[in-house]
Amino acid sequence: MLDDSLKTQLQAYLERLTRPVHLVASLDDGASSAEMLELLQDIASLSPQVSLETRRDDAERKPSFAITSPGHDISLRFAGLPLGHEFTSLVLALLQAGGHPSKATAEAIEQVRSLEGEFAFESYFSLSCQNCPDVVQALNLMAVLNPKVKHVAIDGALFQDEVEARQVMSVPAIFLNGELFAYGRMGLEEIVAKLDTGAEKREAEKIAGKAAFDVLVVGGGPAGAAAAVYAARKGIRTGVAAERFGGQVLDTLSIENFISVPHTEGPKLAAALEQHVRGYDVDVMNLQRATALVPAGKDGLVEVKLANGASLKSRSVVLSTGARWRTMDVPGEAEYRNKGVAYCPHCDGPLFKGKRVAVVGGGNSGVEAAIDLAGIVAHVTLVEFDSKLRADEVLQRKLRSLPNVRIVTSAQTTEVLGDGQKVAGLVYRDRNGGDSHRIELEGVFVQIGLLPNTEWLKGTVELTPRGEIVVDDRGQTSVPGVFAAGDCTTVPYKQIVVAMGEGSKAALAAFDHLIRESAPKDEAVAEAA
Repeated sequence: MLDDSLKTQLQAYLERLTRPVHLVASLDDGASSAEMLELLQDIASLSPQVSLETRRDDAERKPSFAITSPGHDISLRFAGLPLGHEFTSLVLALLQAGGHPSKATAEAIEQVRSLEGEFAFESYFSLSCQNCPDVVQALNLMAVLNPKVKHVAIDGALFQDEVEARQVMSVPAIFLNGELFAYGRMGLEEIVAKLDTGAEKREAEKIAGKAAFDVLVVGGGPAGAAAAVYAARKGIRTGVAAERFGGQVLDTLSIENFISVPHTEGPKLAAALEQHVRGYDVDVMNLQRATALVPAGKDGLVEVKLANGASLKSRSVVLSTGARWRTMDVPGEAEYRNKGVAYCPHCDGPLFKGKRVAVVGGGNSGVEAAIDLAGIVAHVTLVEFDSKLRADEVLQRKLRSLPNVRIVTSAQTTEVLGDGQKVAGLVYRDRNGGDSHRIELEGVFVQIGLLPNTEWLKGTVELTPRGEIVVDDRGQTSVPGVFAAGDCTTVPYKQIVVAMGEGSKAALAAFDHLIRESAPKDEAVAEAA
């Protein structure tokens, strides 16, 4: 099951085990069970600390396996083969069950251990989903730390009947005690904050007591991370308030144009960004959504108000709030989100195996999504508003070569249809003739570009009609002492390397602003002379 290279790497990791790990496999006579048994036998052969037991007559999902440790109350199970993006989740589960410490903060670990109640989690993932490992790894760690927490990670593609019965049409999907808990990427801090109802209030009180910063970065994507590093290296008091550290990068499957790194994945780069920032004396405040910006008053401090009621003050601010997927804003889209309307073909595509879907958008993202989905689903209809596709010609040629793809141009999507539970179709208007047409399908993947996260800044800083922050060549906004960088600004070409450069420049400009503001005025110098 595992090649020699992977075995060598895994064996090195398993040397970190400080206590025995016991694997308990629940199997049947199917091919997937045979593959799982081979995988677990490979793992058990790599360390004397790992033992394997097989069962065929229990009531657990088959194939599945539990990871336990003798003398420790751990309820952690994988239903399916945790390969692909989930192989790291498997390795971490083995290490943590075997006593190797987690890299989570001491505060987060204590929060998990202090949770009261019974928490039976089930998470559905797909092996091609780059968002799923965060959820799986967080819930696995919680199951290791707190005996009141149980977790089963389920491969939706392997347990299709279960997915259909629960109407899971987007991953990661999290169920708690049998009820839907959440959809989408969530880290340990987010999950615990949702369970611990007093956490937000405690965090607001903690933030309210912080002293003013020299540079406050709002946003934790590539631009924000670069700004924080450059500011911190100047030896000034630096803070980062981010709704989710990593930003859009977390939703990026493959990155092949980050200069000097031929290939990486979004979550890996996001983790590296955060690790780099935390390597400096930077106050990182995650899960913090900004709601208002107040320009500096007589005290010379800019104020950033947060959704939890707290506020932060700083002598200068770098806005790097990034962007998010643009929505169609048509009837039915919001109602059927996660019920057939999706925005990540890599994550949710496997759940539509053998079904009919549409992709809305004819740029590179839309055409790439249609190509990927065509290898999974029964049929893809690509719907483009313009009279022609806007994607690179090489992608268009590939798309047109696929037998199960239909391309519709000059088409304005007007409605997503459903039966009250899930998507049933899509309606578009022919922009040439004006006629409306209905497409019968089960899924709609929206790929129509990005929208800057700047609504909270309206009326404070100058924005373009598209909502981008207007900046000059130094990243300065219309508000003194407030700079901006990255995809939320008017700087063209929304790319990771561009955002990093702009973030660095904005931090340097903020530092220059601080120097000039603190320098003696000409009049004062003259009087002193």
